[in-house]
Amino acid sequence: MHQVYIKTNHHMKKPDLLPIHAFLFVIVCCIPFFFSCSDASTSTAIGNIQLSFPMEHYNDALDGRVIVLISEQIETEPRFQLRDDSKTCQAFGMDINDWKPEESIQFDMEAFGYPIRSFEELPSGEFFVQVLFHKYETFERADGHVVKLPMDRGEGQQWNKAPGNLYSTPQKVTITNGQFPAISIQLDQKIPPIPEPEDTKYVKHIKIKSKLLSDFWGRDMYVGAHILLPEGWDTHPNVKYPLAIMHGHFPGDFGGFRTTPPDPNMEPEYSERFDVDGYNVTVQQEAYDFYTTWTGPDFPRVIAIKIQHPTPYYDDSYAVNSEAQGPYGDAITYELIPHIEQQFRGIGEGWSRFVYGGSTGGWESLAVQVKYPKEYGMAFVACPDPIDFRAYCLVNIYEDENAYYQEGTFRKTLVPGHRDYLGNVDASLKDMNYRELVLGTKGRSGQQWDIWEATYSPVDQEGYPKRIWDRITGEIDKEVASYWKENYDLAYILKRDWAKNGKNWENKIHIYCGDMDNYYLNNAVYLAEEILSETTAPYYNGEVDYGDRAEHCWNGDHENGNHISRLRYHRMFIKKYVNKVHKVAPKDADLNSWRY
Repeated sequence: MHQVYIKTNHHMKKPDLLPIHAFLFVIVCCIPFFFSCSDASTSTAIGNIQLSFPMEHYNDALDGRVIVLISEQIETEPRFQLRDDSKTCQAFGMDINDWKPEESIQFDMEAFGYPIRSFEELPSGEFFVQVLFHKYETFERADGHVVKLPMDRGEGQQWNKAPGNLYSTPQKVTITNGQFPAISIQLDQKIPPIPEPEDTKYVKHIKIKSKLLSDFWGRDMYVGAHILLPEGWDTHPNVKYPLAIMHGHFPGDFGGFRTTPPDPNMEPEYSERFDVDGYNVTVQQEAYDFYTTWTGPDFPRVIAIKIQHPTPYYDDSYAVNSEAQGPYGDAITYELIPHIEQQFRGIGEGWSRFVYGGSTGGWESLAVQVKYPKEYGMAFVACPDPIDFRAYCLVNIYEDENAYYQEGTFRKTLVPGHRDYLGNVDASLKDMNYRELVLGTKGRSGQQWDIWEATYSPVDQEGYPKRIWDRITGEIDKEVASYWKENYDLAYILKRDWAKNGKNWENKIHIYCGDMDNYYLNNAVYLAEEILSETTAPYYNGEVDYGDRAEHCWNGDHENGNHISRLRYHRMFIKKYVNKVHKVAPKDADLNSWRY
């Protein structure tokens, strides 16, 4: 239980001696003052938040993260209002261990907050308060470390949607001059389980126990995939197919594929991200259009898959081996993919597997092509997360001393974190990191900057990922940066290992990025392009392309906006692969039987 203490200063300077009448006069006159000081101390103290959860939700004690959320409006619950820009709600976070059912605990009123750091700095007014508990589990890993982390429960590591997490019904409070009221909150709601998707004629779902990951984590761990079968798969039993592997964030199902037209009764919704009315209708129409294209007479017949590989740190593993997360790269490449190929008649050779994806999926696509040069036949890399750490967004982790500020002798400037296509900045890199710190310490927020550390960093003495920079100050750790460079700086690795692996990377690397990427990811692509353009014996012979004023998720489509092109990854990149497959396939490869 966390208690709030009001600190007083007992180290007062010894007074000079006074005549007794003068001393009594001082005492008498100051009695009201002493009492008023005591009353003022009490009245200006921030209140307290008492928390509990009922026995009906859990019988055992819990470990995890308590998150207090404060918002002005209740049109959507506060747990869905935390974001990087100025539209965010307020949040405070606190770790808790061994929290027993029905036990009342006190929230730490000195806890770290975002965007306002302290309860005492909150503005006056009426607000809504909601509390969420993000549940952790204990892992006894093969490396000897015992760590407490949130296990994915089918939602893809979303703290505000994770089944089993507890939360409260929002309640109204009044804050006056930094005084937060004393309130008691019961976390009376529990997020229900998510149903598994059902198989259809075209879409199948598999999940396998990974021996590699189970051995590492000390418990059964699974990886899976949603599989889109080609038209005619069931009527061509002797045909084996190439495997189109889409990397990206956790997929609940094989989205973007719909066998019926858009729902005519669906209420059109506005997309804030793309500034488009009725975008939900557009999404369904594109999904139906893809179905008609996929089953039409002129589309290549391949097996397309979306991989499910959430970890205790994020909605996916970044598809590589790492110290903190274990051998996900090997599990996907040597366990999951061969299993899919065997069960659904994949060709099963490196040239016949190609990868594609955007953002996280873009980085993963290039990473597996770089890390497993013979196991994959081509990579189509859209708007990738930083592929050169000299441009880790707007930070050069090798030369900069601080990630949050550009520092000079007489002033320092905040480093931007997010912009629009005109360059208008709405969040700093510091803002984004502070939001994650509220959601979880020790890399446990389940968010973007933490997963990069969980993927790229060595582990610390406790077994959690080492910080690339101090999360409060932004000071960069150069030893960690050096580890990142040798193991996960993809552009650097391409340059370092071109003499060894260049022949296995030839014709395989294709990169696309908007030149106004919201997260400045194009800067790393420029640096990687310089390296690729200078390759010899062999020349990389791939493609790097940029979209003019295009924002994040641009994938090489010069004809449509992001809101459309992001929905067409499969039809775009499958055709690109088929048109180039002869450049990577061996001479005796079967390039015809699956093109019926």
